[in-house]
Amino acid sequence: MKAIMIICDGMADRPVPELGNRTPLESARKPNMDELARRGICGIMDTIAPGIPPGSDTAHLALLGYDPLEVYTGRGPFEAAGAGLEVRAGDVALRVNYATVDKGLVVLDRRAGRIRDTKPLEAAIQRIKLPGAQFFFKSTAAHRATLVLRGRGLSHEISDSDPHKTGEKVLQVKALSRGAAKTARLLNDFSRRAHEVLTKHRLNKERVGKGLPPANYLLMRGAGIAPRLEPLRNKFALNGACIAAAALVKGVCRMAGMKIVDVPGSTTDVDTDLNNEVGAVLQALDGHDLVLYNIKGFDEVSHDGNFEAKVKFIERVDLALKQLIDAADFIVLTADHTTPISVREHTGDPVPVSIAGPGVRVDGVASYDERSAAKGSLGRIRGKDLLPILTNLMGKGKKFGA
Repeated sequence: MKAIMIICDGMADRPVPELGNRTPLESARKPNMDELARRGICGIMDTIAPGIPPGSDTAHLALLGYDPLEVYTGRGPFEAAGAGLEVRAGDVALRVNYATVDKGLVVLDRRAGRIRDTKPLEAAIQRIKLPGAQFFFKSTAAHRATLVLRGRGLSHEISDSDPHKTGEKVLQVKALSRGAAKTARLLNDFSRRAHEVLTKHRLNKERVGKGLPPANYLLMRGAGIAPRLEPLRNKFALNGACIAAAALVKGVCRMAGMKIVDVPGSTTDVDTDLNNEVGAVLQALDGHDLVLYNIKGFDEVSHDGNFEAKVKFIERVDLALKQLIDAADFIVLTADHTTPISVREHTGDPVPVSIAGPGVRVDGVASYDERSAAKGSLGRIRGKDLLPILTNLMGKGKKFGA
């Protein structure tokens, strides 16, 4: 049997006053998502635990059956692995944002105007050499990038340089343990050198001339080392594939032993080529038991607080999903976390989940949304419960006991 897990990144929401106190899911016209709810068993899911806002990395770890509280060391290794960088034992990997700062290093824009073409900047950063470690840097999607440090005596027990808000000054990386002083010093030196390189770069001078925010600083966060994950094939007897635009999601899936399928035209925003992505999902079913399909655009418009764009994207995705409804034995439809329009950030609210397929105890839920799903017979589950529930339905569950 085969299954498709559709993860609508950040799609879940809270009631929006402008939508008559309905959520974007409750407001959107989405006949295909509703059909999956009618065919399936529904419930709500705390990806990590009740009230805990999940990161996309920890959420996807949980959705693949791993306990993030046991295996998670930081976001950086997943971002790096998803970008195609090798993360060896002893390496320290970090997540990076191209950002805009003023002369006093106060952050004006954490995403540098959501800059897109950063390849020229990437090439300039890659030429930076400092004694004490090797630096491997790569741009990923839009304003995002990743950095890997390799050398002796490195530690991931360091603080972020990202203040996580605008109007605040860039932070110095600090050692959080005795053995992390070298790593903190190297990253602060690298940040200063990168700022010099980026400020002088032709592309940024052109952006300033056009009235666009320059990508003149690298904000770093989420330092970590490669986690030890039991491959999905061994853990659940599943041969998995991943279709995703976000490097972070690709990295989680790659470290879980899944095949990563790169799709032309796939992006992390609402302009992503859904037809190409859906086509890739259909092709990946040939030779794989489980295909994870992450759709990121919901999260982007939620962080922007754009409820109209979120409703429209739900409807656009729903139309594309029509091709997948009967493509596999089982279809799982869910979100990795809630990103309310009113908050513009991940929250700990549970997300709706529906599982459709043979043998499922259909529960009569007729609409796929937060409040309707809460009435389903699946009840309230944790993210790490989802894959065991699915594999049991697929006939791959292992008996516990005699």
